[in-house]
Amino acid sequence: MSHIFPRSMKSSPPMAVGGQGCYLIDATGKQYLDASGGAAVSCLGHGDRTVIDAIKAQLDRLAYAHTGFFTSQPAEELADLLIGHAPGTLDRVYLVSGGSEATEAAIKLARQYFVEKGEPDRGRLIARKQSYHGNTIGALSAGGNAWRRAQFAPLLLDMSHIDPCYPYRLQNEDESAQEYGQRAANLLEEELLRVGPETVMAFMAEPVVGATAGALAPAPGYFKRIREICDRYGILLILDEVMCGMGRTGTLFACEQDGIAPDILCIAKGLGAGYQPIGAMLCTSEIYDTIGAGSGFFQHGHTYLGHPVAAAAGLAVVGSVLDRGLLENVRSQGALLSNALRDRFGGHPHVGDIRGRGLFMGLELVADRGTKAPFDPALKLAAGIKAAAFEAGLICYPMSGTIDGRTGDHILLAPPFIISDAQIGELVDKLGQAIDATLPA
Repeated sequence: MSHIFPRSMKSSPPMAVGGQGCYLIDATGKQYLDASGGAAVSCLGHGDRTVIDAIKAQLDRLAYAHTGFFTSQPAEELADLLIGHAPGTLDRVYLVSGGSEATEAAIKLARQYFVEKGEPDRGRLIARKQSYHGNTIGALSAGGNAWRRAQFAPLLLDMSHIDPCYPYRLQNEDESAQEYGQRAANLLEEELLRVGPETVMAFMAEPVVGATAGALAPAPGYFKRIREICDRYGILLILDEVMCGMGRTGTLFACEQDGIAPDILCIAKGLGAGYQPIGAMLCTSEIYDTIGAGSGFFQHGHTYLGHPVAAAAGLAVVGSVLDRGLLENVRSQGALLSNALRDRFGGHPHVGDIRGRGLFMGLELVADRGTKAPFDPALKLAAGIKAAAFEAGLICYPMSGTIDGRTGDHILLAPPFIISDAQIGELVDKLGQAIDATLPA
């Protein structure tokens, strides 16, 4: 009998014992094509010697030193590398252990910035419905997925949520993509005026929404308008690239493709590629210098901030992505995956939308393509497809509640950046088998 507290108490997962390239291997020897990188984590695949050797070498030098007393060489070098490629005026890196820690730190930093700036009335955060920003209380409060929030509602902070930029569901037939993008972005200004802009500290959003909406990319011009609104009302723009960043969409930072830069940016998952738990919050010199000129102390912290071994892993991962030409590989293999998905599912009666950027793709499932009506949630399609795919030797990331936290289903795909042409074919074939075996005729 296991003493592990599992994610689900209604099933017993197989034991993973190995991994190589794009595959994981269980104790029976069965191989699984990791088409979601776990949760968009394993961007380099499994068994990468460069990263493994970097971790071993760092352990030989130094395993741990608390950041209340020391900095470390890998942490300094990782921060330099990230800032050297970061957009805008991002200038400082706060290394944490995962995505929820990164977004929690971002929310607290935004608040402290305005307190130290002499604007203590600014304490409200605006985010979007159908977003996911993590599972700590602050991060969950910012997230806009109704199902994830429901049972913890009494514990959550009071935050505003506007509609997401969701062209498939919310763009009008008489609107161009550009017109819809502007209308969707203007919802932020409407909410600012409703609650009083002088009370708002930041707007938080994922450039490409991952877990809760299935690789939902914004309409053209959406984030440029968002940036304009933030600047006009003096609020910070926090971008959550925990899932979509670090090359996943074809550029190191996802927001590069929208032509904007945030005031605070959060990364994780692909930063460590699964080899070590690591995340980071990046902020501008303006935010850092304001606190530096005031208290000189960010009132926040965790035990494993800037962990030397995790930082060494992150440094090896980011270096590999940049030096091996993997960003170009994400773009080329992403186009191949997109075309393969459209060839296989573009006319499928129950696949309503195929979307995403780079190797970050989503399929939204519908009961009727014409009306876009979702399936009955009681069918639990996402769970069924996940199980059928797993049985076929494919790891993918289906989720329910795509539309409003209760209705709608999608499948998220985020394979390693090293995926081959043949493996893309295997992915699409096995996904097709799982969909056809699960969906009602």
